[in-house]
Amino acid sequence: MNFPSRPERLGGFRLIRRNSGAHVIVVGNEKGGAGKSTVALHLAIALLRMGQRVGIIDLDLRQRSTGRYLQNRRDWMSHHGIELPMPQEGRVEPSQLRHLDEAEAEEDVRFQAVFSELKAENDFIVIDAPGADTHYSRLAHAVADTILTPVNDSFIDFDLLAEIDARTFEVGRPSVYSEMVWECRKKRAGRDKVSIDWVVMRNRMSQLDARNKRRVGEGLKRLSERIGFRLAPGFAERVIYRELFPLGLTLLDLTEDGSTVAFSMSHVAARQELRELLSVLRLPELADSKIPF
Repeated sequence: MNFPSRPERLGGFRLIRRNSGAHVIVVGNEKGGAGKSTVALHLAIALLRMGQRVGIIDLDLRQRSTGRYLQNRRDWMSHHGIELPMPQEGRVEPSQLRHLDEAEAEEDVRFQAVFSELKAENDFIVIDAPGADTHYSRLAHAVADTILTPVNDSFIDFDLLAEIDARTFEVGRPSVYSEMVWECRKKRAGRDKVSIDWVVMRNRMSQLDARNKRRVGEGLKRLSERIGFRLAPGFAERVIYRELFPLGLTLLDLTEDGSTVAFSMSHVAARQELRELLSVLRLPELADSKIPF
């Protein structure tokens, strides 16, 4: 197999060559449990149902929640004899080399091969980044057109973005993930003369008003003005998301023949949250498209 040429290094940080092609959405932060896989799958299926060609990469190479979700979806389709929209799945494997530079060089080549193939054949690529700082995660963030960061309504998740004063709740300096995103944005702008759009969404939100919820919201608003991300409405905490995973279904599949999940007003509200997220993302490729769900 002939691999693409090695990516260039800028200040010790690698940038994969993007060229033209699909719009890349990276769903990422460096914390598990924020709902990244749920968001990634719902975005991918929503784009497919809008007539877009979609590729998807799961970079959580240990847990592979997105990969398991897709396998559950294939199993559901096989069992019911029904076709559902499916993204084109790209798969990368971790390097087993022990020398760090050699391992990263091997992962550079593997990522670029999968990325280039998906980019040539799709309108969008959705990348589910791991809840950790990995080489693959940095490669993915550096090729993003849009970075979507789900955070739970807690100061544990907030700490991933910035430090906060425990007494006054004043926002301090940006934390490790924000610094990594800033580095990616700066170097992409320098090389490709484009800006990565960074959107933070509050996910798994309680439907009850609470002082902590308000404080997190106020802190995110102040931080967004300081380091330049946009805020998006997120998904409320709903049992349905946990029920859908083993079936491989999304909210947009519940009216399909064979679905055993009763469609309710709660699901209508959840679909509206997904529509609002798509609107806030302002994906230029969808500028003239109507949301059909």
